Amino acid sequence: MAWNTNLDELPAYEKLKKLARNPFDLTVPGALSPERIKGYKAGGAGFDLLFATQRIDEAVLNGLQQLADQSCAVDQFLAMKRGAVMNRIDGYDSEERQVLHTACRDIFQETPYNAEATGQAKEELEKLKTFLAELDRGGVVNEQGESFTDYVNIGIGGSDLGPRAIYQALSAYSLENRRVLFISNVDPDDAASVLKNLDLARTLVGVVSKSGSTLETLTNEEIVRAAYREAGLDPGKHFVAITGQGSPMNNPDRYLRSFFMYDYIGGRFSATSMVGAVMLGFALGYDDFIKILRGADDMDRAAEDRDIRNNPALLLALLGIWNHNFLNCETVAVLPYSQALLRFPAHLQQCDMESNGKSVNRQGEKIPGFTGPIVWGEPGTNGQHAFYQLLHQGTTVVPAEFIGFRQSQRELDMQLKGTTSQEKLVANLLAQSIALATGKKDDNPNRAFSGNRPSSVLLSDKLTPYSMGALLALYEAKIVFQGFIWNINSFDQEGVQLGKVLANRFLQQMNTLHQAGEIDRGKHPENWAMLEAAGLLPHQQVD
Repeated sequence: MAWNTNLDELPAYEKLKKLARNPFDLTVPGALSPERIKGYKAGGAGFDLLFATQRIDEAVLNGLQQLADQSCAVDQFLAMKRGAVMNRIDGYDSEERQVLHTACRDIFQETPYNAEATGQAKEELEKLKTFLAELDRGGVVNEQGESFTDYVNIGIGGSDLGPRAIYQALSAYSLENRRVLFISNVDPDDAASVLKNLDLARTLVGVVSKSGSTLETLTNEEIVRAAYREAGLDPGKHFVAITGQGSPMNNPDRYLRSFFMYDYIGGRFSATSMVGAVMLGFALGYDDFIKILRGADDMDRAAEDRDIRNNPALLLALLGIWNHNFLNCETVAVLPYSQALLRFPAHLQQCDMESNGKSVNRQGEKIPGFTGPIVWGEPGTNGQHAFYQLLHQGTTVVPAEFIGFRQSQRELDMQLKGTTSQEKLVANLLAQSIALATGKKDDNPNRAFSGNRPSSVLLSDKLTPYSMGALLALYEAKIVFQGFIWNINSFDQEGVQLGKVLANRFLQQMNTLHQAGEIDRGKHPENWAMLEAAGLLPHQQVD
């Protein structure tokens, strides 16, 4: 089949549609046989994907393999890695960009897929390595000759969510006397809460904006710069820029260092670029950041396998399509059984929903059927005492993707009633997957569980820099595979623009009030009416 074919035009679609009328019944006695559980397992880069608790059988698996082949999913993935212009809509104005986030971690290969992009990644890594070494040996210190102990990351969206999720996931590996704090929301209370009790003299500030013009980021930067000036400190000796080469932020008079990100790396896929590297390198050290890249690269390589049983990212993508497009499940819950992955579902919300929340295909035509699902989640076991009631007995079927580890990170554990806390955590994970699948019959309808609620389990030995990189890359690949199969552009985000334009219009009107104190209700009267209804106009100016 050719690229740019809608899902419902692929030959395997009708086959899968017929199979979806009578999907595999997980509640039948013996359905989850030992043979099925052992056989329905895929692996790559240190992760095992257990999928016996999905409503599939061999016929569905074969159909999903055909769907992957007919959509040329792996061919498109390889073309993306080589530098094809994937961020485009045929016949319409679009960003017309390459998509090369994988080039940031292709540094381990003698022959990278895109030599130019990987070369640029290596250049920035060398700059970072030098900078971090200078920090470590005292070559970069504050005006009092003291080392830097804290780092404040100012960014929003992809400049915050992915890097923050990884930092929190790997805080167990932080260097001694190194701490990172984050400011993202334009709500001034966000910056105020971070600045409170912070020793500015020993703090570096990383400002992250590709364009150098992100409103929320620049606003927060000025709040923090003002705090430095009030403390008698020169911000230019504390601030580093992570930005596009040639952006307004590429200014040595205002920044101690500048590290570059490139147009071919989308914000939500940028955590392994300098967007995440500078902050993570400060917190974890250069060597551990390289381990993140190695894990991501190994998973990128696993995502090239055309056999879905050997390609966990592609298989997870196809299982998601089966549940969403054929079994009509509208959401997916990502449920990490690891407190360290507290913010990982929030990162996936942006990465998935901003990528695949599209309703036109790559030819600008209306998409028939569904594209990206609603993604949400929280860590277990906390979630079990919150929303799992709906997962088990609600009227909405929510497929779940469980993430777990055989060992704890910090190795502070103890036995209680014969098992460790980590064993209790993993037991709960596996039990939830089985319970959702098989359900439970009971004469009391309030205590009956219907079952047939699909889930997958991702397992690795331990949450380390390497496995975190692999997990990140697995979900990135899952998302782009689904976009390829749906025939949508997963790499732009026009849907966030309209709100920005209208917000700027409101700001212009508020500025008019500050400057002139007059209202011209003839221009955008709906805005003035909203301001008035919200109680944001001075009473003397209300007609």
